[in-house]
Amino acid sequence: MDLTDFDIIDAHIHQWEPRATPREFSKLAKLMRYLPVPVDIAAKLAPRSDREFVGAPDAYLQPYLPADYRDDLGSTRVKSVVDVEVQWAGWKPDETRWVASLPFGVDTPALAGIVSAADPAASDFGAVLDAHQSASPLFHGIRTTVAYHPDRGVKSFATHDGTLTAPAFLDGIGQLADRGLSLDAWVYSGQLPEVTALAERFPEVPIVLDHLGTPAGIFGPVGKDTGHTARQREVLLHRWRDDLTDLAAQPNVVAKVSGLMMPVLGHPVPPRGTVTPVPTLLGRVGPLLAHALDVFGVDRLIWGSNFPVDKPITSLSGAVETVATGLSDAGASTDDLRKVFGGNAVRFYRIEPTY
Repeated sequence: MDLTDFDIIDAHIHQWEPRATPREFSKLAKLMRYLPVPVDIAAKLAPRSDREFVGAPDAYLQPYLPADYRDDLGSTRVKSVVDVEVQWAGWKPDETRWVASLPFGVDTPALAGIVSAADPAASDFGAVLDAHQSASPLFHGIRTTVAYHPDRGVKSFATHDGTLTAPAFLDGIGQLADRGLSLDAWVYSGQLPEVTALAERFPEVPIVLDHLGTPAGIFGPVGKDTGHTARQREVLLHRWRDDLTDLAAQPNVVAKVSGLMMPVLGHPVPPRGTVTPVPTLLGRVGPLLAHALDVFGVDRLIWGSNFPVDKPITSLSGAVETVATGLSDAGASTDDLRKVFGGNAVRFYRIEPTY
């Protein structure tokens, strides 16, 4: 599908330098500086849940910076990007300051917005928000680590479920509305009712559901007992559909059609140096895209590549083609796609027109 005349905004990318920044995922990369071993051997040192989540470790062990993203674009014309936090340890606003300092907008797409890390349940939440705002005028919202899966074999990023509706978390959320900030909610699909309850309680807070709720195992086996049988995958799909429908009834929520090629969904990882063909991806993600379009409508969907996290499964151009074709097959027009691939991100993230 030809999107060359679109002003595409990639509303979900990640930037990191694993050997030089305080990131939770970077321990193995730092170890390899002192103990250089082949990547595939080093990966075996990581827990199985980590290996299944990343698919292939290459992108996590190397820097991923504006020039790397530019190289991944190929012929895809992305005008600007929104960077999303990647679990820095320590003082979270340091990541905002670091991202804002990267060489975007030279021979690379412009940086249009930053979604930073902050925990609404923390006692210093307000101070952290103020520091993010001081660090960069491109700071528009937060994402906090809440993704939890009951299958202990699936990589969780929180120690338990219920984080989004815990009293301390709820006490902090109101401060987002006071500052005109948004919340990116990345959860596994079993947590979708929590996002719905949060949206109902705080209708004044703009919420974006990252990656359509990440139904882990929906395309194949992950963890100890997730997606291992056709019946499990069918039940998972039906619950995801119902819970997404309930969430879409909340008008303050938008959804990112992003992260649909994350290995944790159960995609088989193709051999290194190859990608999954777009028709194959469409056969898997097409029904998810169609349902998202049906319940959220074209004005509440935002595209993001989730690169480099999705890179083991697809190319960036393949990700664009898959989502654009899947939405078109579900009835989206060219003007609709302009909204999904740019206009809706401008509105939701309050991106300045210069971008």
